[in-house]
Amino acid sequence: MKEIWHLVGSEVHGGPEREATAPWKVIMMIVIMNLVFSFDSILSAMALSETFWVLAAAIVIGGILMIALADRISSFLEKNRMYEVLGLFILFLVGVLLISEGGHKAHLAFFGQEIQAMSKATFYFVLVALVLVDVIQGRYQKKLIMKQRMMSAAMEG
Repeated sequence: MKEIWHLVGSEVHGGPEREATAPWKVIMMIVIMNLVFSFDSILSAMALSETFWVLAAAIVIGGILMIALADRISSFLEKNRMYEVLGLFILFLVGVLLISEGGHKAHLAFFGQEIQAMSKATFYFVLVALVLVDVIQGRYQKKLIMKQRMMSAAMEG
């Protein structure tokens, strides 16, 4: 959520200068983030299936795809920043799924109500809805940009 807030915020970069971070601190932060995201991937796979070979295949295939596609995805996101926000919301949705699953299995209650696990159908419906809204919004923005260019060209010519 912090990253989403940062992306949609209107802060101008600059502000107070920061001190340089020691290289060992940066490396430790990267190692910790990789451990957290690896653990998150394993938990996500566990939430989606209870069959071991499906879990193992999902984790291995996911790792291979991350390594193979990292550069292409990075350059795509540099050109299409709006999909970065979509990705962050999908991660947020996966987090809600995992929290609801864990809260249900632990028999936790929130404001006196027992936590229910999010159904996979609800998860996939929200996921599809997020992607569709983002695709439609992207096409609408392209249409508006084309109209503005046409109007600018008509005024100049």
